[in-house]
Amino acid sequence: MLRVGLTGGIGSGKSSVSGLLAERGAVVVDADRVAREVVEPGTPGLAQIEHRFGRAVLASDGSLDRPALGAIVFADPAARRDLEQITHPLIGVRTRELIEQAGPDAIVIHDQPLLVEMGLAPMNHLTVVVGASEQTRVQRVVRDRGMSEQDARARIEAQADDAARHAVADSWIDNDGTQEQLADRVAALWDERLAPFDGNLRADRPVLRETCATVVLHEHRPEWAARAARVIARIRHQLDAADIPYAGLEHVGSTAVPGLVARDVVDVQVRMHHLQDRADALPGALRAAAVVGLRADQDRPHDWAPRPADWRTLRAGGADPCDVVRVHVREDGSPGARAVLSFRDWLRADAGERAAYSELKSTVAHQFSSHDYPAAIERWYARALPRAREWARSTGWSPS
Repeated sequence: MLRVGLTGGIGSGKSSVSGLLAERGAVVVDADRVAREVVEPGTPGLAQIEHRFGRAVLASDGSLDRPALGAIVFADPAARRDLEQITHPLIGVRTRELIEQAGPDAIVIHDQPLLVEMGLAPMNHLTVVVGASEQTRVQRVVRDRGMSEQDARARIEAQADDAARHAVADSWIDNDGTQEQLADRVAALWDERLAPFDGNLRADRPVLRETCATVVLHEHRPEWAARAARVIARIRHQLDAADIPYAGLEHVGSTAVPGLVARDVVDVQVRMHHLQDRADALPGALRAAAVVGLRADQDRPHDWAPRPADWRTLRAGGADPCDVVRVHVREDGSPGARAVLSFRDWLRADAGERAAYSELKSTVAHQFSSHDYPAAIERWYARALPRAREWARSTGWSPS
């Protein structure tokens, strides 16, 4: 099952996007609808609210008087926390029921208006944000909801801003245009990303490298750090949820070094206290974070640590066809775990070595195919790693 978090501010057109995705076959779980469902007349949720806040929050027909309840909880943080303690568990249970009912082959769109505000992005395989300019959103809210312009702007101001939404967005759908343009963008999202993503996830098939035969290098992109942060957040959430202990999660590799040219591939290292810790649960936890194809492997041993067993690693890759991610699971304190971190930090600190490595990567990219490129780079890495180790020794570097 592919689980997609969908969000967007008021007036962005999020509901239009969820409707278009439903037409494509997605199962939409609407957080607002679930929140209303768990407090309908006759539900335990409404009974608990009445017990806590009194009959004053009930309408004449016995349903919840939302404005009356809102007037209480928005003015009293303690009352708002009490309300959340009643509704959030009920919403969570009902949401899980709906997702499970969708079936293992479904693409589930979890429509979550407060996804950003509540920090829910790491729970999903992918986060899609619908965006539009403030002026467009104000016009839509005034036209479609009958609000005044002042009230519309106040509602927008009270929500997360675009910077916060961009930080969690794996995919951003611009909805400043026409309905036809929006439909085309949603169709492209489905055909080019969601459907193949779902196929990769169900087949346990990682996307390990860019599809082109030649090596394409890019100047450093700030978005790489943001992408790595989203991957790390998903992995951290799932490891914690599965109660799997770990020592660290880091963005490593060339995309983790500002100023260094790199392929558009994000590498993440997971440092385990012991590789065998919860080995039975690790594949499932990574899969829940959209990381699949976990397999045993080994880094190349070096002279100062010649035992192959010291260089054991587990490797996996992301299932997202539009975001190439490689995940390396190593034992904390092992030569391999220390080497990739010290090498990254050495290049960050030494502009001369960074420039030399960039030049070498560019030269090799012109001489080798994408298949042979890693082996060619590995030869330089083997010669450079002792310099990184000496830098780490002389500076007192540590992985922390």
